[in-house]
Amino acid sequence: MRKLLYLTFSMALVAALASYAMWAADRPTGHYLSDLRIKLAVDQGTPSGRGNLLGIQPELFPTDYQSPARLHRKLAAYLQQARDQGLLNDKTVVVLPEHVGTWLMISGEKDELYQAPTLGEAMNWLAASNPLLFARAWLSAKGSRRLDDTHLRMKSKAMARDYQALFGGLANEFNVTLVAGSIVLPEPGVRDGQLEPGSGALFNSSVVFGRDGVPLGQPQRQMHPIFEQSETLAAEDKHAINVVDTPAGRLGVLIGSDSWYPDNYRKLDEQGAQLIAVPAFVVGHNVWDQPWAGYKGSSTPGSISLKPGEVSEGQAWHRLTLTAQPPSSKAIAGVSVFLRGQFWDKLTSGQSFLSSNGQQFADGEARGARLLNIWL
Repeated sequence: MRKLLYLTFSMALVAALASYAMWAADRPTGHYLSDLRIKLAVDQGTPSGRGNLLGIQPELFPTDYQSPARLHRKLAAYLQQARDQGLLNDKTVVVLPEHVGTWLMISGEKDELYQAPTLGEAMNWLAASNPLLFARAWLSAKGSRRLDDTHLRMKSKAMARDYQALFGGLANEFNVTLVAGSIVLPEPGVRDGQLEPGSGALFNSSVVFGRDGVPLGQPQRQMHPIFEQSETLAAEDKHAINVVDTPAGRLGVLIGSDSWYPDNYRKLDEQGAQLIAVPAFVVGHNVWDQPWAGYKGSSTPGSISLKPGEVSEGQAWHRLTLTAQPPSSKAIAGVSVFLRGQFWDKLTSGQSFLSSNGQQFADGEARGARLLNIWL
């Protein structure tokens, strides 16, 4: 009798594991509709043959990331509309927002993930449908928020591959220099022209792709993650700020709140940066209009007199982003680009803006995809 019970239990366990394996391997593609429209919100200056800086503020949702092909379709539609309006040329530098590449972590997943009501539940589906990847990443996860680290780390090889294929491909397809927002990867580096993840700490990093689709220089790692991220993301303190040559001039990238530190602009000036791209991301409904929370865990630079709560989040971004505000920055132009949309129960905030000659140019509308262009 005991042998019979053992055999029955073993068969049931095998059947359950086989069913789970079949369920985890199944990746059906659901029906997909997405708004491909984008509005030209700001067009500053006139063409002069020196190129232009073009910020693309996309409006994205989890289903846009169901496959790299779907995300390509949407971003390519934005770029095509920019081309149709005469905004693309061989000296154009296009800038995308922070974390536009990070969400590639949810690519190729099951419908249950995209239909989840909350981000937490979506991450549970991510782990459940990739048990081996999850287990392997858990063993190498670091920090006090080990589960968050695991979710970001578990598909890093595929994420790096898809990121370069997608954004490098767009740069080549539209013959532009492309600042591909940012992506979170473990110790990313470019080796023999390929973006590759390492095995150490996670960094929020940005890659600039040339018109041939090949990375220009090494990834720019974020130096000052805000406190919500600091227990998961490492701060870059070993490498200098990267400045790369583009057909429109020397370009530097400051990710998110890195743009709040005057010393970063001094370092960019020392390297002759003429253009500055700020990929950014603000989470929370109406946060843009709420009181600014300060430097969020990082020490406040001595030269900054702005106090938490003194201005709104949006006003703080405009005050602290010193691009093209002489003598604080010698750059001729800059753009801060925010990701818009909704990722489960997390709404995004932030309104993109341009900077040049001590002036800032923005679009007052809060929602929808936007193009912001400045001729150099």
